[in-house]
Amino acid sequence: MFGKLKNRAAPPRVLTSHFLLLTFPSQAAPPPAILPGMDTPPLLAIVGRPNVGKSALFNRLVRRRLAIVHAEECVTRDRLIAPGEWNGRRFLLVDTGGLALPSGKAPEEDGEFSVPIAEQVATAVADAARIVFVVDLRAGLKPLDAVVAELLRKSGKSVVVAANKADVPAEEAHAGDFASLAWPVVPVSAEHARGIDELLEAATEGFPKREEGAEDEPPDERVRIAVVGRPNVGKSSFINRLTGAGRLIVSAVPGTTRDAIEVPFGERGADGKGFLLVDTAGMRRRGKVRESVEKFSAFRATGALEDCDIACLIVDAVAGPQEQEKKIVFQAKGLHKAMLVLVNKWDRARASGVTRERYETELRKALFLPEGVPVAFVSAKSGYRVKAAGEAIAALAGRMKMKLPTGLLNRVLRDAFAKTQPPASRGKILRFYYATQTGERPPRVTLFVNDPELETPQHQACLAAALRRAFDLNGVPLILRYRSSHERDGAASPPPRREGRSKKQEIGKERSKK
Repeated sequence: MFGKLKNRAAPPRVLTSHFLLLTFPSQAAPPPAILPGMDTPPLLAIVGRPNVGKSALFNRLVRRRLAIVHAEECVTRDRLIAPGEWNGRRFLLVDTGGLALPSGKAPEEDGEFSVPIAEQVATAVADAARIVFVVDLRAGLKPLDAVVAELLRKSGKSVVVAANKADVPAEEAHAGDFASLAWPVVPVSAEHARGIDELLEAATEGFPKREEGAEDEPPDERVRIAVVGRPNVGKSSFINRLTGAGRLIVSAVPGTTRDAIEVPFGERGADGKGFLLVDTAGMRRRGKVRESVEKFSAFRATGALEDCDIACLIVDAVAGPQEQEKKIVFQAKGLHKAMLVLVNKWDRARASGVTRERYETELRKALFLPEGVPVAFVSAKSGYRVKAAGEAIAALAGRMKMKLPTGLLNRVLRDAFAKTQPPASRGKILRFYYATQTGERPPRVTLFVNDPELETPQHQACLAAALRRAFDLNGVPLILRYRSSHERDGAASPPPRREGRSKKQEIGKERSKK
């Protein structure tokens, strides 16, 4: 059925011919806080021309390998935001793509992203409290550096120059080449961690300090939703439409998104906290991934799936599910992730006459979807049912953190045990005593029984299905763990005696061994 749907050509995109035509608004919306309910910390924006080491410096300052670092130009495209701290001064650090002169062609023609990247940089500069202007110390002041400097000067923001690639002390003398910029210049080496303390001191000067004795920041408890799928299925478009902002670069060129970009969604969730959408690079078969940058992007996408609470799989309605979607579903199931499937570009598929009921039936068969996984039909381009998809995500997040009342939990399990039992083994049958919830995200339930080895996967699936029906846990994985009723405070239960032997005989045998 999926192969009969015709794909239509996307409309051409009109671009500005020169990134200098971009303007920096004097006031912009404040950047999202690190955690909901907290004051927004100052924002540091890392800006510069391509290939001067911005992403390497970003990773060094946040002390994590978040941004992809590669010798290829313009690897970074979307803004990458992460929290940082220096001497009690909290801030948000923003990595941006390299500012370059565009050819004026659309990305569909030559894969160039100069103008979209420049728009992302303009937003970062408008939000920033201070700008870290990165230049190449070895290359000296290039004409494009001067162009970027003039652009930053017009913004009216405070600027600190990070003269990168000062790998040895002798190279620091070349920092005077940038004196004409009339900003403080700090020689640094992102690769060898030289000058990092001096840069942070200059960049965070005047930022508010955390008071002594203040409580540590609470852990980020927002539900993480990884938006995954093959390239060009509309992952970035869906996030932009859902959040109501052009946070991510959207293009018809496959592989536009490279880093795993975190985008806050909603100020308040079902439990008073927001959600965190994670846009990922398109996932392809390993055999088709040849470029090293794409391999790094694939690692980031896989890591986002491993770290998330909910996997939101985007499927192209016109192309239909492919082998890669099956692998993503299989991986999400193995990682015990809640799942939601969004069929994007439904407006184009619906024009061919297919119905939602028939499409969903075929989709579930093709992807071997677990029972109860929600399927929604949307169009990120037109906004069709995107709001409903957001509500489905919020409902799924609420079910992930559901508290299961102990009394009702035990009644449901006792009824399930009364209806079905695993086969007896060595003349013994599985006896259930009681259960309690021992975790969430996803829900984890510990069952105390006479012998955990008597349980079977088939019976465990029956118990999980009964719990899903009773507590409306559709789309949520359930982890059932079994412990012997003889265990106390984590101590191991005594080894079972052989059938037909008395306790006295067992004690005598143990003494003879000694």
